[in-house]
Amino acid sequence: MARSLSTGISAFALAAAMGLASLGAHAEESLTVVSWGGSYGAAQKNHMIDPFQKDTGVKVLFEDYSGGVAEMKAQVESGNIQWDVVDVEVIDLERACSEGLLETIPHDILPAGADGTPAEKDFIPDALSNECAIGNIVWSVVYAYNEKTIGNTKATSIADFFDTAKIPGKRAMRKRPQVNMEWALMADGVAPKDVYEVLATPEGQERAFKKLDTIKKDIVWFDSWSQAPQLLNDGGAVLVQSANGRFYDSIRKEGKPFVIVWDGHVYDLDAWAVLKGSPKKDLAFKFIAYATQSKPLAGMSDVAYGPTRKSSTPMMDPAAAPHLPTAHLDKGIRAGSEFWADYGESLGEKFNEWLLK
Repeated sequence: MARSLSTGISAFALAAAMGLASLGAHAEESLTVVSWGGSYGAAQKNHMIDPFQKDTGVKVLFEDYSGGVAEMKAQVESGNIQWDVVDVEVIDLERACSEGLLETIPHDILPAGADGTPAEKDFIPDALSNECAIGNIVWSVVYAYNEKTIGNTKATSIADFFDTAKIPGKRAMRKRPQVNMEWALMADGVAPKDVYEVLATPEGQERAFKKLDTIKKDIVWFDSWSQAPQLLNDGGAVLVQSANGRFYDSIRKEGKPFVIVWDGHVYDLDAWAVLKGSPKKDLAFKFIAYATQSKPLAGMSDVAYGPTRKSSTPMMDPAAAPHLPTAHLDKGIRAGSEFWADYGESLGEKFNEWLLK
C-alpha cells in the first residue's frame, strides 16, 4: 500500500463513523432479518444483530426459517413482503436470483477491511460471485456420531453412513434432496469430482435414489439444523447429518461426546440477500454492509464457520482453525449451486415422490 497502515485504518474508521451517522437517521425504524436459529443464529445475534441495533438505533426483528426458496417465492409473487434480509444457502441462491426473488446488491456499499484492504480484494471471490448476495460464511454439511451410542465400530467414511450392517441404527437427515443425493452417489462409489456430472443424468439420479433406498426405513427426517444435535444427544439416531457448526457448538460449549466425520462433506457459503420488493431495501443494504465487516465475520468462528473476508482471519480464535471446513477441503466437495439452480425444482419433485413410495 502507498499509504501507511495507520493512515488506512484511520480513513476506514472515519468512513465507518460517517456510515453509522447516516444510519442514525433510521432510528426507530425496524428491519426483519431471517436466518437459521440455533447456535448459528446466536452467533449472528451476538456479533451482527445486537451491535447493529446498538450502533444504529434500528430495531431488528430476527426470525428463523428452514431454508429453500418456497417462502421467498410466495412472498415475492404475492407482493406480501414480510422479510427484508435473508441468510440464504448458496446452494439455493442461484435459483432464487435467477427467478427474480432477490434484489441486486451493489458492491460499492461494502466497506474496506479492518486493515484497509478494499472489499473487492478482501472478500474471497466466491463471496461476491453472485449479484444478489454477499457471502458471509464458509460452512459444511457433515455427519457425526455420539461416542456413548455408536458402539464398538466407529464411522469413518461416507460409505459407513449408508452401511447399516456395519453400523446398525437410525440415520438422521434433513428432508431435502440437496446433499443427500450427493452423499448417496459418493457412498455408491462415484468419485467426488464426478458427482454432479453423474447426477445430471437420469441414470445417475436413479442410482442416487436406489442408494437412498438402502437406508430409507432407517432414516429419521428433520427440517431444521437446530434439531440435529438433539437427535444425536438423545439417541434418536446413531449417525446424524448437520451443519458442522451445530456439532462444534455442542462439543465446545456443552462438552458433548460427538465426533465429526469429514469424509464426503459438502461445503458451501451462506450469504446475505435482500428480498425483491422489500420497502426497506436501502436499510437492508446498510445492514449487510455492517454485518459483513471484518470483525462481525470473525465472530462466526465461535461456531466453526469460516469468514469470507481475509482481514477477519487475524481476529479469529486460533483454536477454531482445525474445526473450520477450510481445514478439510480435501475430504469433501463444493456444493453445486449451478447444478441445483438447474435441477433443484425437478429433483425436489422427484424427491418428494420418492418419500411417498
